[in-house]
Amino acid sequence: MNYRFTLEPYKGVSTRHTCPNCHRKSCFAKYIDTEKQISFPDYVGRCNHEQKCGYNYTPKMYFDENPIAKERLSEEFVPVSKPRISLPTEPSFIESEIMRQSLKLYRTNKLFQFLSFHFGQEATEELMLRYHVGTSKHWPGATVFWQVDISGRVRTGKVMLYNPENGRRIKEPHNYITWVHSILKKENFNLRQCLFGEHLLSSDQQRPVALVESEKSALISSFYLPQYLWIASGGKNGAFNRDAMSVLRNRRVLLFPDLGATDYWNSKMEMIRNLGIEVSLFDFMERNATKEERDAGYDIADFLLREETKEAIFNRLITLNPALKTLVETFDLQLVNVEKAPLSATVQHTRKGLFKR
Repeated sequence: MNYRFTLEPYKGVSTRHTCPNCHRKSCFAKYIDTEKQISFPDYVGRCNHEQKCGYNYTPKMYFDENPIAKERLSEEFVPVSKPRISLPTEPSFIESEIMRQSLKLYRTNKLFQFLSFHFGQEATEELMLRYHVGTSKHWPGATVFWQVDISGRVRTGKVMLYNPENGRRIKEPHNYITWVHSILKKENFNLRQCLFGEHLLSSDQQRPVALVESEKSALISSFYLPQYLWIASGGKNGAFNRDAMSVLRNRRVLLFPDLGATDYWNSKMEMIRNLGIEVSLFDFMERNATKEERDAGYDIADFLLREETKEAIFNRLITLNPALKTLVETFDLQLVNVEKAPLSATVQHTRKGLFKR
C-alpha cells in the first residue's frame, strides 16, 4: 500500500497548533496522509518558525523510530480478503558478535570526540564500553547505541550521527538516524525495544535508577552523577511502555524528562507505579529554566555540561593556544586545579537537589 504525506492545509489559525518544541501557539502544522488511512501522533509535524525553532518531525522519522507503527496504524484499512501477516510474539535479536565488533574505532567516532573533550579519552572509552556504545561505518564516525536487555540479548542498535563540536545530532540535509536491523536488511524482524543501559540492571541492584530520554544524556549524566544508575528510554516514545518498564519492578526510579516533556512523563507515573516501581519525577528544571533553555530544549545533560571538567578546560586552552599541548607533553605537566566560572542558578540548584537524594 502506498502512502503520500503532506502538511495539513492552512485554513486559518484554528488549523495550526501549539509547537511541541518551542511551545508557541498557532504555528505548528501536522503531517497527514492524503489517503486518510494513517493518523499520526500530535508531535509529527513542522513548526513554521524555521529560524528560531526549526522543529520538523517527519513521517519518515516517526517510522524510523517506530518500525512497526506503519503496519499497526494501517491494519484496520487492510482489505478483509487480504491475508494478514502475523508478527512473531517474541522479539528478534542481533548476533552479539556484530555488537562486539563495533566496540572500537572510537577515535573516529564523532560522539566520542565530543565527550573526550569534556571527560578525556580514557574516561570516555570506559563509558562507551560499559554502555555498549559502538562505532558504525554506515555514516563515517556514526555512533551505535546498542539495546541490550537484562538477559544480555541484543535487541538492536540505534545508529546516529553527531556533530563533534557541539554534541548535537546532525539533522541536515536529513535526519541521520537508522537501525542496525534495517542496515543488515533483517527480514521479518520483530523489534521490541528495551531500555538503553538495561543490561547494567542485573549487576547493579543497589543504586537508584535515573531515567532520561536520550542515550547521550545517560552517558553524560553517569559521569557527573555516578550515585545513580543512568538508563534511557531512547526517545519520548521509545521504550516508555509497560513491557519495557517492567524490568524496573521493585527498583527506586527517578525520572528526568527533557524540558517541555514533563507533563507527558508525569502522565506515565500511574502506569509505572502499577508495575511495582517506586517512582518520582525531578521537575526542578521545568519549574526554573530560562526561556533560552526552554527554546533550546535542554535536558539534564545540557545543564551538567555547563560545569566544566579540568579536561574540558585544558582542551579549550589548547584550542586557543596549540603550543600549550607541546609544553605539557614535553615536561609531563598535569593540570591540578582550575578557577571555574560561576554556574547558572538552574545548574547550581539542580546539582544541589540531586546530591541530597
